[in-house]
Amino acid sequence: MKERVVLDVSALPLHATGAASPTWWGTCAFMLIEGTGFALALAVYFYLMSLAPHWPIRAPMPDPWPGTFLALILLASVAPNVLVSRWARQGDMRRVRLGLVVMCLFGIAPLFFRAYEFPALRVRWDDNAYGSITWTILGLHTAHIVTDLVDTLVLTCLMFTRHGDNPRRFGDVEDNALYWNFVVVTWIPLYASLYWVPRL
Repeated sequence: MKERVVLDVSALPLHATGAASPTWWGTCAFMLIEGTGFALALAVYFYLMSLAPHWPIRAPMPDPWPGTFLALILLASVAPNVLVSRWARQGDMRRVRLGLVVMCLFGIAPLFFRAYEFPALRVRWDDNAYGSITWTILGLHTAHIVTDLVDTLVLTCLMFTRHGDNPRRFGDVEDNALYWNFVVVTWIPLYASLYWVPRL
């Protein structure tokens, strides 16, 4: 008769980070779904542009400065975001707290420029198809900035309370940093399409 082997897993950690975490995979799946939404919005934008005799339709070229400043802020946020993720991986609570506060500020700053960006399109959302698709694209990206900002604010609050002592929170910080990188990366083709493709 074979001897039964019992595997003792009691010493394994209760929480995993990175690709070993179901939350990480969930974040990746969410980014895939949202990325597909952005790709579809851009496909509609270029389809409408191919049909229109002039692009923009009955509107002047959009003012690129608010979108450009927003792009610069988002690109500048990548460095502290990478550091926050690294510090979370190391379990450095003091630096993670500081990094999250900085990332909250980087989450708020783009919203000020976005408030100027909508009027800088120089077209209303209900004027024509051009106005509708450009406002939709900006609206979608704004929703993603707000979503990550709320998540970052919640994580920041948790890390300053007793809930921050839970090792799982460091994995949450890493996943949040991954999602912010997605918000930054998606803005690059959107920005180019809205402000520079019509000028070609």
